[in-house]
Amino acid sequence: MRGIRVLLADDHAAIRLGLRTMLENAGIVVVGEASNGDEAVTLVAELAPDVVLMDIRMPGRDGISATRQITREALADVLVLTTFDIDEFVFEAMRAGAAGFLLKTVEPDALVAAIRHVAAGDGVIAPQVTRRLLAAFAGEAGRGTAGGALSATETRHNAGVQTPSTVRDDAGRGVHELTARERDVLAALGRGLSNQQIAAELFISEATAKTHVSRVLRKLGCTSRMQAAIVARESGLA
Repeated sequence: MRGIRVLLADDHAAIRLGLRTMLENAGIVVVGEASNGDEAVTLVAELAPDVVLMDIRMPGRDGISATRQITREALADVLVLTTFDIDEFVFEAMRAGAAGFLLKTVEPDALVAAIRHVAAGDGVIAPQVTRRLLAAFAGEAGRGTAGGALSATETRHNAGVQTPSTVRDDAGRGVHELTARERDVLAALGRGLSNQQIAAELFISEATAKTHVSRVLRKLGCTSRMQAAIVARESGLA
């Protein structure tokens, strides 16, 4: 089986070296390194990694902007790895379509496991931010607008970027197109279950669960499991 292919995007060479050594020792293939967002987008298109390990604050184009383009074009899954446990960064990363958000204080084994989960189609969020992340996204979706760190909704909507409120509007129609089984899968996503857990709960294979998740995301117009989880909660399915 082909090993998981990862691209590292961080402006600190020492951090990239440490990550490369750790990941390669765990059997993960590091296909390239980028020091800013522009390099990350270019290299993702050239090297086709499975997962991009993306820092947020980099010179030039930042990790949020790069994540938005990478996920919009479905080039790879993005796992954000940052020093900053700041709500605005977390929210922006999820809006941009990141499949996960971890802090650089994460233990090596947990980081490797997270990369494997993301490569398998699951989402990963640092435990420190999960509750307030879901609460804030659900709150914005319920209001349609948000203030403070979430105040740029209309601007991003006009730019064609999926935000919690635009996800809600699009998904309101998409939920009605789901089959009964797909609704079950959406409810499971709303509870944060992995593909393996969904398979066990619904008595189906993991491959079938993954297929159902992909169909649900496509029908809802979501770019990540986190966005689908918000839809599930707003629809009363979770």
